[in-house]
Amino acid sequence: MNDNVALYSKYRPESFKEVVGQSNVVSALQKAVREKNPAHAYIFSGTRGVGKTTLARIFAKELGVSSKDIYELDAASNNSVEDIRDLRESVATLPFEGGYKVYILDEAHMLSKSAFNALLKTLEEPPSYCVFVLATTEPEKLPATIHSRAQVYSLKSPSRADVAKVVKSIAEREGYKFGDGADDLIATIANGSFRDGISILQKVLAGVKSKTVLIDEVESITGAPRGAILNDILSGFVNNSTKQALDAVSTLVESGVDTILATELLLDRARAVLILKHGGSRAEQDLALQFGKDDLVELKTLADIQPSHLTSNAVLELLSARDSMRSVSIKHLPLELAIIRVTAE
Repeated sequence: MNDNVALYSKYRPESFKEVVGQSNVVSALQKAVREKNPAHAYIFSGTRGVGKTTLARIFAKELGVSSKDIYELDAASNNSVEDIRDLRESVATLPFEGGYKVYILDEAHMLSKSAFNALLKTLEEPPSYCVFVLATTEPEKLPATIHSRAQVYSLKSPSRADVAKVVKSIAEREGYKFGDGADDLIATIANGSFRDGISILQKVLAGVKSKTVLIDEVESITGAPRGAILNDILSGFVNNSTKQALDAVSTLVESGVDTILATELLLDRARAVLILKHGGSRAEQDLALQFGKDDLVELKTLADIQPSHLTSNAVLELLSARDSMRSVSIKHLPLELAIIRVTAE
């Protein structure tokens, strides 16, 4: 693998059929292309790394717009009224080739108030050959007057399965394959971002020792907690052992991992134990795709222990702990309190 080439750029989708997880938006845009009737303005909203700008570029390409007639403006650093006035002057000229010019404004919510007012004048009476796409992570910061003049599409954050699918596909095209659970762990760490998932993949591929990516290598390279430590915390919950769970949290903290990420992964495993306890064979088959064989055996063992203090209420405590971590200085404190509350019952 060439470390100098960003995999996200190398494998950026180039057509509608390559876009994953946005079928409703893609269908609407395909209809506009098919009928040769695009709106003069669109708002693409969604979390970072979901593919807003990529989709805008594909839309322009499917409309038959040449590279000379696609203009991209990063509104985070070009957000003044002068920048929009320059854009308005460009709008006045006809396309170099084809029938359309497409203007993509990334992070559009960063435009200044005066810049929005200048843009509004263009959106009110745009030339028939101009299409604007405003990409934003914070659509609520766009003025209502801009919203009213655009078709608004909210791009869904990709599911973990979608991110894992893309990560696995790229790894295979680079000549690698995944051991049990390695691709799902990358997808979990990516937290709903294709771009982050692919960036993490690039880091992992640069550090592995062979063409098979193992889950313990992903843990080591990314700083994700080892599954054994998380299983020790779960075992403390199940067996009502405050000491075992708190000792495992201390080991977790000493290893220097991200406590919020660790709690997310702990929640995954707690969910798995409950599903294995109450679900059927189909549930076990689904979990086998997510966890390695050894991990799944351990989780099944925990699910079979009776009585168990790992209940739905315990999972709710973990969810609350995860949400509280962002607002406290001692990140692992909410997790410790959740353990004490559950095991002290």
